[in-house]
Amino acid sequence: MEKQKFKTIFVCQKCGRESPKWEGRCPGCQEWNCLIETTVATGKRTAESKPDTSGRLLELVKLRRDDYSRVSLNISELDRVLGGGLVAGSVVLVSGDPGIGKSTLLLQVSDAITKNREGQVVYVSGEESSQQLRMRAERLGVKGGGLYVYPETNMENIMAGLESMQPSLVVIDSVQTVYLDEINGAPGSINQIRECTLRLLRWSKKTGVPVFISGHVTKDGSIAGPKALEHIVDVVLSLEGESFNSYRILRSTKNRFGSTNEVGVFEMGGAGLTEVSNPSQFFLESYEQGAIGAAVVPTLEGSRPLLVEIQALTSPAAYGPPRRISNGVDFNRLLLICAVLTRRAGVGLYNQDVIVNVTGGIRISEPAADLGIAMAIASSFRDARLMPGTVAVGEIGLSGELRSVPQMDRRISEAARLGFTRCVIPAAVKKIPRGPDGLDIIRAGSIAEALKVGLEKKSGKKDMDDE
Repeated sequence: MEKQKFKTIFVCQKCGRESPKWEGRCPGCQEWNCLIETTVATGKRTAESKPDTSGRLLELVKLRRDDYSRVSLNISELDRVLGGGLVAGSVVLVSGDPGIGKSTLLLQVSDAITKNREGQVVYVSGEESSQQLRMRAERLGVKGGGLYVYPETNMENIMAGLESMQPSLVVIDSVQTVYLDEINGAPGSINQIRECTLRLLRWSKKTGVPVFISGHVTKDGSIAGPKALEHIVDVVLSLEGESFNSYRILRSTKNRFGSTNEVGVFEMGGAGLTEVSNPSQFFLESYEQGAIGAAVVPTLEGSRPLLVEIQALTSPAAYGPPRRISNGVDFNRLLLICAVLTRRAGVGLYNQDVIVNVTGGIRISEPAADLGIAMAIASSFRDARLMPGTVAVGEIGLSGELRSVPQMDRRISEAARLGFTRCVIPAAVKKIPRGPDGLDIIRAGSIAEALKVGLEKKSGKKDMDDE
């Protein structure tokens, strides 16, 4: 029998790239000091028997849609982010900062499965003891009938337990704590994470049992070993929020069974995570009518219209070149808007620091928020308020023109539902929507025109071009 041989390689803990020698900087992701020495087996594998493919080759036309039916978790915000429910045989990765509520969410999901379906749930706890998990369950009001706790980190033992029980759902909390004896490296290393996740994926596809996996994040907010895990699992969910804020936002960065644009909003309390049924009202709970440098924008997150508040602050640059700081909006988009305001609308920002923030911790990626961002910046620069009850939506072009954005009717209806009375939209909209009762539609062809109809005139304040 041929003796097994081993060799030493260096594996990047960020992107998984392998290198024959240690380097200070990874050639793949360009991160520093992330190559870890790892021992792998070499040599030829022994001959394996020919696999049996009978019953596995299926013609596409003969597949039924109900073979991959979804299961509702009765947590509407989570069902929305998943694309309508949990798909059988799917592997879902839930990531987030320590203490953000990942374990709380997974325990609530486990409780929902035991309440709504006949079956058992196995909760593999690698970080907490069974007593600690029981304390959390009592705080959340989880009775635990049909929920089996398995405080184990050895993947071989975990798989043996799953084979003997055949549950309806499996939760691994967390993947950084489990390991395989046959794989070199400590738990949490890139090899251990990849091989353990692959083992769970194969078992899930074979049995049709969905698996939730909890994953830690690194200092920069990315999942540890992100490329290795994101390519393996079916769904990647990210639970976000601030430590000083009770609200949590659940978003999908990968979903093989639905859209990645949906977001779910939760509130963290003593009884766990509760759903926020009206997220627009949540994002505007601290909005004050008539505030300087504040504008409301009706955005779309997947199929859901959301009203968010955008705040801007301009201040003369005291030292060096002016700075641009963005939180929740794309930095390059902010640079474009500042340049257009300076050249096309007479808002001289060439010596001004500009800071833009989206309240509530949400991120806006669509260009429909351009007009709202521009009006917030101009409001701060001119020290002029927006007209009472005004929302603004539209994309800004480099020549200062306003461009149309999709699904204008839904955006306007959401603004009217929350009591806004004026909506500034691009004149280029082909079919000008009819505003609901009590909401005036104001068209503007350019950013300069939008500022005239959207901002209150303040006597004694002149733009830089008028001085």
